[in-house]
Order: sequence, then structure tokens, then C-alpha cells
Amino acid sequence: MGSKKNVDMTQTEMEIKTVEVENPTEVNVEGSEETVVKKAVKAKKARSKRYQAVRAQLDKSKFYPVKEAVELVKKLSYSHFVGSVEAHIIVREVSSSVDLTLPHSTGKSVKVAIVDAALLAEIEAGKLDFDILLAHPEFMPKLAKLARVLGPKGLMPNPKNGTLTPNPEIKKKELEAGKFTLKTEKKAPLMHLVIGKTDMSNDQLNENIEALLKALKGKVLKLSLSPSMGPGIKVLVEDKDEE
Repeated sequence: MGSKKNVDMTQTEMEIKTVEVENPTEVNVEGSEETVVKKAVKAKKARSKRYQAVRAQLDKSKFYPVKEAVELVKKLSYSHFVGSVEAHIIVREVSSSVDLTLPHSTGKSVKVAIVDAALLAEIEAGKLDFDILLAHPEFMPKLAKLARVLGPKGLMPNPKNGTLTPNPEIKKKELEAGKFTLKTEKKAPLMHLVIGKTDMSNDQLNENIEALLKALKGKVLKLSLSPSMGPGIKVLVEDKDEE
């Protein structure tokens, strides 16, 4: 019972952040038996006329099937540039993670490096020309001396995320092919992911979302999509009540 209460309360807190509230001092979240009172809340953010015009085209209370949500997120994006399509997910538990490979590139490339003697010399010289650093366990004694450089940037190899591995070459191929680990925030069951770009085809975005839902099957409570500039769209998740 204790764990369920924690999930419910965290979900409540998340919805307070994302739901537009008419009365900013008191919020009654659907599905919760409690009314959450916010004693110190900033004034409701003023929205531009353009945002309000776009938001008016959306049914605030409706959960849209994936295909409809994808069409809407592209239609309601009003940026003058090719925007990102972001997925925001509420899952059942904090500290959840899942390995995921999207079938279509989101436009973000990842530079992966494997530790060797030459790379160690570059790191010592302050050159960090990579996004992810992989290492064989035999290099850990030498890497430990560079923890002050790598640690603060989140680049220190470790076994928990698979960057310290006896097979760094295999791991590099997986990462360059788009495989990554999606995690919740540290203190909340929330996940955030760029699922694609607004100039991608509907089919490509649909397939990326399907891959996400398949990887998280049974763990998703709520899902919404939003463009870089535009309103969030609630997505119907049919398996959210499955165990």
C-alpha cells in the first residue's frame, strides 16, 4: 500500500506542474482522493495569442490515439524552425529504466569513444571530443586518476550503465546504432525523450512511439506529446493498467 501511495502522490505533483489551473491555489487532480493546496504558487504564465489560438484547436480533456496525436503535434507546432517532438511519460515507479532503440533517427548523433593509451593522453590534456566514453575494466586504475575531469561531466565509465564492459567494441556499435537507456528523474517517476522531429513522416513518428511503448509495456500511466513550440497532447495508452 505504501508504494502505491507514493506513486499516486508523485503523479499528483506531476499533474500540478503540467495541467493548466484556473485557480492556482487549489488543485483537485482527477483520480486522487485528496485536494492539494498550493500555498505559494507563482502567477499563471501568460501565453501568447499565437499559443492560445493553437491551444484552442485541442480538446483539453481528450486522450488521442497515437496516430491522431502525431498528426496534431505536427499540425499544432508553430515554431519557425524544424522542432523536436517530445514524449513525456509518467511511469509506475521511480528509478525505472529501460534499454531502447528507436527504429528511426531523431536527428541526434552520438560520438562514442573507447579508452586506449592515446585517448588517455588526450583526456589528460583536457581534450574531450566524445559524448560517451567506453572502457575495458583493465583501464579503470588509469581512469580513476581522471575522475575529477570525467566525473563532473558524467563521462566516467561505470558498469551500471554498461559503459565499463569487457566488450566495448560491441557496446559502441549498439550505441551508434541508436541504443540508449531511458531513465526516470531521480525523485519522480517521470521520463522525457525526444521521439523525433516535426519534419519526419507520420509513419516514422508512429513507429518510434510504438517502440517506446513496447519497451515500457505495462509501466506507463500517462503519456503526452508536445512540439518544441506548441501545446501538449494527451495520448491514449491502452496498456497502462496492465501489470
